[in-house]
Amino acid sequence: MFRTPQVILFSADVPRAVRFYSRLGFTETFRVPTEGEPIHVDLALDGYKIGIASVASSRDDHGLDPVPEGQRAAVILWTDDTAAAYAEVTASGAPALAAPHEWLGRLLIAWTADPDGNPIQIVQPL
Repeated sequence: MFRTPQVILFSADVPRAVRFYSRLGFTETFRVPTEGEPIHVDLALDGYKIGIASVASSRDDHGLDPVPEGQRAAVILWTDDTAAAYAEVTASGAPALAAPHEWLGRLLIAWTADPDGNPIQIVQPL
């Protein structure tokens, strides 16, 4: 009945959000419109897709009332080196929400956020 799930994040500045996720290794797979300022962009990394949708377009085109910033969802990124990935992402300007720390004796987790305030968990197994 359903297939190919993905998460859509709302953004007041779609190009800024796309640049941020592109720096993390996501590649663009879909854009509307194809020329000029986008109102929606899909990105993929290792089979995982996220979409970035314009707050204004979501309101005007679909009658939604999205919250444009804050901790509404979290993007989880697995890595082989949480400390190095966290250092690189925060050095490029992402906020440092929680430094790398052990959790449950099995994972090393750190938290940062994208430009719209969505938390990003950087995690590795111990």
